[in-house]
Amino acid sequence: MTQGSSTSSSTGASSTAASPNPGSPQLEKATNITWHDGTVSRDEREALMGHKGATIWMTGVSGAGKSTVAVALEQVLIQRRIHAYRLDGDNIRFGLNKNLGFSAADRAENIRRIGEVAKLFNDAGMVVTTSFISPYKDDRAKVRELHDKAGLTFIEAHINCTLEEAERRDPKGLYKKARSGEIKGFTGIDDPFEAPEKPELDLRTDVHSVKELVQIILDELEQRGVIPAANN
Repeated sequence: MTQGSSTSSSTGASSTAASPNPGSPQLEKATNITWHDGTVSRDEREALMGHKGATIWMTGVSGAGKSTVAVALEQVLIQRRIHAYRLDGDNIRFGLNKNLGFSAADRAENIRRIGEVAKLFNDAGMVVTTSFISPYKDDRAKVRELHDKAGLTFIEAHINCTLEEAERRDPKGLYKKARSGEIKGFTGIDDPFEAPEKPELDLRTDVHSVKELVQIILDELEQRGVIPAANN
């Protein structure tokens, strides 16, 4: 939650007292621009890194465990000398997306920007993990398409648990506020979460430990040839 603002988070929830966001972007299409190709190939970047790039797009309701799994995964990847970086839903709103609120248009722009940033990290040869609720199928499909067109690995991971379990955890106290009416438009309560129909990974945090889930993701990366197999 941004300091000094009305109650909100990456849940896409906003306070009942919130006014229209004066910082919402007025997007204009760029003109008179030309793409400038470089001379460094993807193969050269992969040779330098010692592995391929990938985007692991973690989606799920608030409290499902996206950030927890992402933090643990990033640590293990770095320990294995894999160039990795984590993009977190709340953290991004302190900087890159600090001018975005939680209107439908701002939510879409939030995910569009993160999709573009993830693509850049991926293209640079890094394994990037994003932990965003990203509740709408259409927004996630656009990010996938962005990666597919560039020939980049995209892995959608549904960080999954029952809504009852997520609400029981309620690490930020947001479900309680949503139930009391203090915040509106809260994903899973009065705004929908459109669960992935065919994610590459369906990771149940109410069934498996964080360590087990991290290993499942590592196995997926190894099987896809993104990272080398661990030396046991």
